[in-house]
Amino acid sequence: MKRSIITTADGSKTIQIEEWSEQYHSVHGALQEAKHVYIKMGLHQFLKDNPNHKQLSVLELGFGTGLNAMLTAIDEMTQHTLISYHGIEAYPISLKELEALDYNALFDSTITFNQLHEIPWNQIHKISSNFQLNKRKEFFSELSESKLFDVVYFDAFGPRVQPDLWTTDMFERVYKAMRPNGILVTYSAKGSVRRSMQEVGFVVERLPGPPGKREMLRASRPA
Repeated sequence: MKRSIITTADGSKTIQIEEWSEQYHSVHGALQEAKHVYIKMGLHQFLKDNPNHKQLSVLELGFGTGLNAMLTAIDEMTQHTLISYHGIEAYPISLKELEALDYNALFDSTITFNQLHEIPWNQIHKISSNFQLNKRKEFFSELSESKLFDVVYFDAFGPRVQPDLWTTDMFERVYKAMRPNGILVTYSAKGSVRRSMQEVGFVVERLPGPPGKREMLRASRPA
């Protein structure tokens, strides 16, 4: 499928799948969406609820451009929390696309996007003193961990174009992979998604969404 680079409302870029008219990030602001949904409502909420948690494991379903991973790595340079980050992606972006996205221009950091994208897949790599990354080239359906992850970034393409990734079966797999008191965050607020989460045992709440989106979802696995 043809992929092109577009500029979103906050000036940051994202990738668009032409055939689907679907983007990797919100057209209303790629950077703003990532910060709001995954960092503020996900990572920061977990750390607020668990202030003594000095090590945590993050799973991203849809590593994509690496924007969420980059934001997490930079954030933890000030949080002093050791992060083990697993990013699942079946169709990695190319280095040419990475250059066109120009995400390095968004941050003043010792960590670069090239670091995240040039390391080999399916290996654990130390990116900084408190952030290690395992990019896993696999399908979501291959997720098989049990009670490992504290925070899940569910960043798949939307249910309109990939409904098979938003099913009860998929959320059951994710639920099993999470530790008790773990949280999942996603940009989607669709009713069928919320009901599928609830069906497998998640406690789900609707939250204010990022720019251009009224609501998002956060789901917790009870203790």
